[in-house]
Amino acid sequence: MAGIEVVVTGLGAITPLGADAPSTWAALLAGESGLRDEAKGLLADAELPITTAASMAVDPAGLLRPVQARQLDRSQQAALVAAAEAWADAGGPQVDGERLASAIGTGIGGVRTLLQQDDVLERDGVRKVSPRTVPMLMPNGAAALVSIEYGARAGVYTPVSACSSGAEAIALGARLIRSGEADVVIAGGTEAAITPLTIAGFVQASALSRYEGDVASASRPFAADRDGFVLGEGAAVLVLESAEHAAARGAHVHAVLAGAGIAADAHHITAPAPDGNGQVSAMRKALGQAGLTPDAVSHVNAHATGTTVGDTAEAGAIAQVFGSAIPVTAPKASFGHLVGAAGALEALIAVLSVEHDLIPPTRNLADTPIDPDLGLDVVTARREAPQHAVLSNSFGFGGQNVSLLFTKRG
Repeated sequence: MAGIEVVVTGLGAITPLGADAPSTWAALLAGESGLRDEAKGLLADAELPITTAASMAVDPAGLLRPVQARQLDRSQQAALVAAAEAWADAGGPQVDGERLASAIGTGIGGVRTLLQQDDVLERDGVRKVSPRTVPMLMPNGAAALVSIEYGARAGVYTPVSACSSGAEAIALGARLIRSGEADVVIAGGTEAAITPLTIAGFVQASALSRYEGDVASASRPFAADRDGFVLGEGAAVLVLESAEHAAARGAHVHAVLAGAGIAADAHHITAPAPDGNGQVSAMRKALGQAGLTPDAVSHVNAHATGTTVGDTAEAGAIAQVFGSAIPVTAPKASFGHLVGAAGALEALIAVLSVEHDLIPPTRNLADTPIDPDLGLDVVTARREAPQHAVLSNSFGFGGQNVSLLFTKRG
């Protein structure tokens, strides 16, 4: 079973840059920004010192049936929207439900529902609390809803591993296919946690950017003056399939998921290990599973949140594995940090990079010096070059590291 090839046949997303995968990709290549001031939006009346965030470009509720939307948390809405697009892009695979699985990661689950219903309880009493509160807030809700929607009975999985959740769900999906437990897996991540409480918590942890200039320039990964990340929201979903199953139905293959590496720092609950050993291990595991040497990788899609410590640790880890000459891109400059959905969205971007032979630009570095101490070739303008293999990194609180390696077919 270890020799089973896993391919990507479907892509779907709803992000701060667009309502679907094509619009997100086009906006990213154009150097657009999904960052905005949410003082009159999701963070209205909160009296916060930071109100810059990256909300979804469209309200996911408007893309679902009204009755359905009202019964779902915003994170669940986003997951269903992205899954529907990915499923349609894959051609609506005819697959036995016993051979179809769902794996949707999230960092926190339905936190908006939790906070809203707590307000209802305190203000109006227990009789006014929604009977749907628990299924709307539980972290596995999105994965379960996707399973129900598409009849996925081979298993429903919910990695909850902070910023690596979406990438871990994709790695898990590949494992299910390679082990012979499934032929098709709907895999990805979702998050909708732009709330006063989460912003306040990150403010107190000194994790968010306090940039006072143009809002669109607040996220500056690898910049000499980087000062934190910008919280985003959205969802991204990939349809993973065994190459044999995809070929039998004549499916279009976007890319091959050739390798996935998972490793832990075992160091600190929020800070990455200074020596980068966990990150290095994840990248090398992905390369090993794919049977590739570092010089076969065309570029790295970095986790790169824009924090001082985080970017420094990752730059060192990339240099250990690939040297300093490999091109690196950091798309969070355009759409912020989607936490549990980040790894899935950046996996989707890596797939499109392979498919279209393009490295997307890292925004906000044209007029801001790249930190010279990092020693990286950060791509600041769209670069056209063959992309035979692209590695995507996702590193989360708790020292959870995931690297995914996508290649061209054949």
